[in-house]
Amino acid sequence: MTPVRAKWPRGARIAATAWLVFSACTGEQASDAREARRKADAQERLFVTGEEPATGEDPGSPAKPVFTHLTVRARGLTTELAREPDGTWKVTAPVSARAEAAVVESILDTLASSRFSATVKEAPTDADLDGYGLKPPRFTVTARAYLPDARGKGAEDPARQRTVTLHGGRENTYDGSVYVRRDEAPTVHAAAGTVRWALDRDTFALRAKDLLAPLDERALKGIDVKAGQRAYQLARDADGKGWRLQSPVAAQADAARVEALVKALVEQRALSFPEDSPEARKRLGLETPSVDARFTGGPGGPVRIRMSRVTADGVARAYALREQGPRAVLGEVTEDALAVLDVGVRELKDRRVLDFRRQDVRRIVFHPGGGAPAITVVNTSDAKEGAGSWEMESPRQGKAQHFKLASLLRALDGLKATGFGEARPRSWARYGVTEQSRGAALLGADGKELARLWLGDEVPDEPGTRYARGSGTDVVKVPDSRLTLPTRPEDLLEAAPARPTPDSTSTRP
Repeated sequence: MTPVRAKWPRGARIAATAWLVFSACTGEQASDAREARRKADAQERLFVTGEEPATGEDPGSPAKPVFTHLTVRARGLTTELAREPDGTWKVTAPVSARAEAAVVESILDTLASSRFSATVKEAPTDADLDGYGLKPPRFTVTARAYLPDARGKGAEDPARQRTVTLHGGRENTYDGSVYVRRDEAPTVHAAAGTVRWALDRDTFALRAKDLLAPLDERALKGIDVKAGQRAYQLARDADGKGWRLQSPVAAQADAARVEALVKALVEQRALSFPEDSPEARKRLGLETPSVDARFTGGPGGPVRIRMSRVTADGVARAYALREQGPRAVLGEVTEDALAVLDVGVRELKDRRVLDFRRQDVRRIVFHPGGGAPAITVVNTSDAKEGAGSWEMESPRQGKAQHFKLASLLRALDGLKATGFGEARPRSWARYGVTEQSRGAALLGADGKELARLWLGDEVPDEPGTRYARGSGTDVVKVPDSRLTLPTRPEDLLEAAPARPTPDSTSTRP
């Protein structure tokens, strides 16, 4: 049986057909409008990429250009920059130097994301261009990039290469915008003032100012410094972590201070880059420098840094020369840079008062002072770093509080000097340090002394601080509050269990 189809009235069919035709036309118009807007938007960008392939999850998103070369002509100078294989940028002309990363990144972001804000004139005359500051332009940037494919490749594909040249003019004082032309097109556009700020850069702005870098303290093996009247040598510890002073005295160095010293050095910024030549070095005092430092063991070979101060026309200026292999960089620095390496040996010394390893300590002898008998405790277990079972041997016997002993060992290990007194004193008694002084001796499994602390008199005019003698040869100052040594056996012995008391409510049988 043939199914019966419902029949629409003739007027309704005509109306429905007209609606479908209208909808199709409207849809096509909307699609055309979106495409026109997309093309117009692409043309408004500073860096036009043309027909951009889609990448990523969104098929409609354009590929972001990967910039590889920049030529910046500004303030009478032309600077060439190239992207290195590791993604960093390098100035290749007029000098060979590392690029200032933040400045280059600002240029790239501006090129990739900025747009023209308006079209000022499509067919300007020479007089117009002169008025806009575009004949000749105030600055010009030529950028070369490639459009990556879905795998991020395409650097060697000529079809993916793009080059755009932007010519910048003067600032519009009305709204702070800048006049711009692109490539050889005659049209003059307006762009935000930030475009001029980002692109109008000379060679000094584009090259890295940290002229004493790179210098990685973690990779260094040795540091040899002559600064003013001071000289010192530092060598990396055998374990590769700490530092030791080798000259003018042999002592453990403060690793954190050495790290801070190198960090402060490489953070010095150049104020200018004078032309380097033998004559310039002599004129700037670098043949007889105020500071002469050598750093060995890092990548690329030894680094030598010389600094000097010269006065001309009553004005003092400081200069630094960094040399590594055949490469040398000369720059003007602030006078403060001369003081970075000019530090005393005491400042470089490790401020740890005692030099020992907690896991090696098997016996501790506490000296209460004042003629009181010494308190000796011994670790009877194999536990390390002060944990385990501690027993008191004298003047009484009993189980000691191992957590308290572990805390005391940590305090002794972490005790830092707040300052230094006399170096290699002839008389320690002048500071209240004698064999009868309060303190502690740390011994190893073989009975040999690992370290000894003597506490002396209070430091005049420094409340809460007293003189002490530790593993070093100098008088040190230590804070009383950081170390409380036992003065009697009860301070370390575990409390005896309380005796049970008779039940007052019980009755005798």
